[in-house]
Amino acid sequence: DLDVVILAAGKGTRMHSDTPKVLHALAGRPLLAHVIATARELNPARIVVVYGHGGEQVRERCAAPDVDFVLQAPQLGTGHAVQQALPGLESENTLILYGDVPLVSATTLRRLCRAKARLRLLTTALGDPTGYGRIVRARNGEVQRIVEEKDATAREKAIREINTGMLCARAADLKRWLHAMHNRNAQREYYLTDIVGMAAGEKIAIDTAAPDADWEVLGVNSKDQLARVERIYQWERAQALMRQGVSLADPARIDVRGELVCGRDVAIDVNCVFEGRVVLGDRVRIGANCVIRDSEIGAGSEILPFSHLDQSATGADCRVGPYSRLRPGTQLSARVHAGNFVEIKASSVADGSKINHLSYVGDASVGRNVNIGAGTIICNYDGANKHRTVIEDDVFIGSDSQLVAPVTIGRGTTIGAGSTITRDTPPGELTFSRAKQVTVSGWKRPTKKQK
Repeated sequence: DLDVVILAAGKGTRMHSDTPKVLHALAGRPLLAHVIATARELNPARIVVVYGHGGEQVRERCAAPDVDFVLQAPQLGTGHAVQQALPGLESENTLILYGDVPLVSATTLRRLCRAKARLRLLTTALGDPTGYGRIVRARNGEVQRIVEEKDATAREKAIREINTGMLCARAADLKRWLHAMHNRNAQREYYLTDIVGMAAGEKIAIDTAAPDADWEVLGVNSKDQLARVERIYQWERAQALMRQGVSLADPARIDVRGELVCGRDVAIDVNCVFEGRVVLGDRVRIGANCVIRDSEIGAGSEILPFSHLDQSATGADCRVGPYSRLRPGTQLSARVHAGNFVEIKASSVADGSKINHLSYVGDASVGRNVNIGAGTIICNYDGANKHRTVIEDDVFIGSDSQLVAPVTIGRGTTIGAGSTITRDTPPGELTFSRAKQVTVSGWKRPTKKQK
């Protein structure tokens, strides 16, 4: 029985940006979106986001049916932020998270919530605790209070155990403590951490739990901290992929900005970016410097270097690239070749067809065993509307041809090189269109006048 409150009202002054801090991207998604996703893994009754700076941007970017948003205005501290969420909290326990601490795992949070005390704190010991509130304990080890660094004495600043800010408390206790809170401190703010001293004063047991890794509790307050968190996130994703059997040429040079699902014996070269949901079948090989978004690549296919795939799919044993671009709506069947500097958009290409060089295929249906020669383009746009082209099975299209849509190229047609095709072609015949070749005898190239 758990409610989750996520504090996301901070301005993020050190980000030096007009974008609210919690909307800066980690692995392609807002920081806040990562925290919400982790909260969902706990199956809470409610998720409440307390927002402030950036207001409607935060609501719009992270809106979801299972997330409630509460405005904190003005921003008077973390305790004041949680007070704004109180009216909507109905569960027995409340978990407090932060929208700028995106790496904490559900495993760590479950450990925190399972502790039996009425107040449970997530703490960890850091070699350099600068900037964090310190956990002050009695000689018997019991937690007495948390002191913020700006209010800490020199002796308290030497404490290495820090407060991560994340805690789980009985909701009834939390409401009582928040109503009794004051702002007599250096910042004149209402500190959520003050509830620890209140609990200790009431002789209420306080438990602590630690994260599996210190980096789970790293907060983002600046662009350099964001970059550090990004690299940790990507390193962990790379390690997980390798544990599943994926071969990475360099685990420090891969970016997964979404979900990457890999079959067996997949190999990925350096500097590849995967966005959205990408599925790689068995034995798929991805060359260096590829960008693949919301796409599925069939077993045994190879994507050669510098290729871009967006909302596309390939069948088995395809060969794409180098320098190919498959745009949204592209569907390649088995054993299709799309070669260097080939662009395909909103088209289907059937088994065994080849488009190997410098061609554009848009809004087309390409049949089986078709060969499209170098420099061929489909003229699909008339300036106002897109039109479709149908290329039937076993067609051979010579180099530097233009197919002016709408047009159907009949089964088995051969198109002579350099042709502009504006009408349907009969099956099995040779079709070409060429102007008469002319040689002008004695013609001289113009030359520059001497100054």
